[in-house]
Amino acid sequence: MFSAARKGTRRAPRTSGGRFGFRRPGRALVMALTTLGLAAAGVGVAVASSGSVTVTKAGTVIDGQTINGYLYVKADNVTIRNTTIRYGGYHSLRVFDGFNGTRIEDTKIFCQESKTNGIVFGNYTAVRVELQGCRNGFMYSDALPATIIDSSWNGKKVNVNAGESLPTAPATPTQPTATPTATPTPTATAKPPAPKPPAKPVEQPPVAGGQGPGIPSSFPGPSNTGVPDGLALKASGGLTLSKAGQVVSGLDIKGCVTVTAKDVTIRNSKITCTSNYSIKVSDANANLLVENVTMDGAGKNSATVCCGGYTLKRVEIFNTIDGPRLGDNSQVIDSWIHHLTRADGSHNDAMQTTAGKNIVVRHNTIEAYNPSTKDPFNACLMIGSTTGPSVTNLLFEQNFCNGGNYSIGVRTDLTASGIVIRDNLYGHDFRYGVIARTTQAGISYESSTNLFADTRKPVK
Repeated sequence: MFSAARKGTRRAPRTSGGRFGFRRPGRALVMALTTLGLAAAGVGVAVASSGSVTVTKAGTVIDGQTINGYLYVKADNVTIRNTTIRYGGYHSLRVFDGFNGTRIEDTKIFCQESKTNGIVFGNYTAVRVELQGCRNGFMYSDALPATIIDSSWNGKKVNVNAGESLPTAPATPTQPTATPTATPTPTATAKPPAPKPPAKPVEQPPVAGGQGPGIPSSFPGPSNTGVPDGLALKASGGLTLSKAGQVVSGLDIKGCVTVTAKDVTIRNSKITCTSNYSIKVSDANANLLVENVTMDGAGKNSATVCCGGYTLKRVEIFNTIDGPRLGDNSQVIDSWIHHLTRADGSHNDAMQTTAGKNIVVRHNTIEAYNPSTKDPFNACLMIGSTTGPSVTNLLFEQNFCNGGNYSIGVRTDLTASGIVIRDNLYGHDFRYGVIARTTQAGISYESSTNLFADTRKPVK
């Protein structure tokens, strides 16, 4: 479940633009930085920014700004000084891999959600930087080191020479501690500590959109799924779509959607449904297309989409007991499923099939793990044939999957043919393992192409 800051018991509403109380990476403001007379020196200066900022010009200087969003660095030799950042997404200040020379001075970062990190993932120097309320403060690894001088994280002093281990978070009544794999760093001393052997990379729980160890930045997440940020939506109640070829776009739907016609399209909309299914499709041959849609299951959805005859593309799904039910002719592509809702006696699956044929699950970020409650739920994908004779022709490929008792659950009574599981990445937040019963009849599991995301080693 989400922290109490998001919608009711969840995130607070956004005050301007977007879907929640934070701006998602990639579609918020990407500033064309103004040079203000310093163009000849190759230096850009960011001016009066009220939203998120992405720096793409080498040598840019950001001085004395207030940024109500994230700050992304995609350039060399960037300087940030005398600046305040307030953000409630995943990473407040991110230096992207491959860019060097970032220096952060006399700057304050206020993390506004329990999941929000301070500065990631390395290749920076931080001097007199104050981080408040951040889940993880200064993140880095052997490959992406950092130097941290006279700085603090949630009130605890931090001084680090490049290559040292990350300190643990100070415990406070409102702030969760850092990932247990991190090790303490001594507070400031007059003399720098003696050199240590290279530290192991700091392990962090994988999160969406290339923001965890080993996850490509192209993977689905807050920046590339759901309703595009800044899109104005028109209020709507629940809908029954009964006209063939009908297109629904730009709606904030407070209610559920029933589709009884073929070739319907739902796009650029949000659905908040307090009943069993956000979308119910009556015909497995309906050919429904759902793209760039946000689905909030309101803690009530038994399954977000039921039960076949649809394609989901770039869809965000959360706050649901189960995600999509995969029946005949169903596809989930380039989508993000996260923060399931635990109910009494529930066995939460990010996706499940209880029977069906011609099913494709490709290039999704599937998070069957709640990092706040440490709940792995039941599965990213649960496969069984409990409501029909078999599961036939199911392709599960190019996904990132984390969590579950088993990340891929396979029932002992499954009757299957043509199930292919290949080219996927996995996290480690499962209870028992990545996949149950790899030798079940009808399943082709390619152990050489199913890899742990952080090590790229095969999952046996």
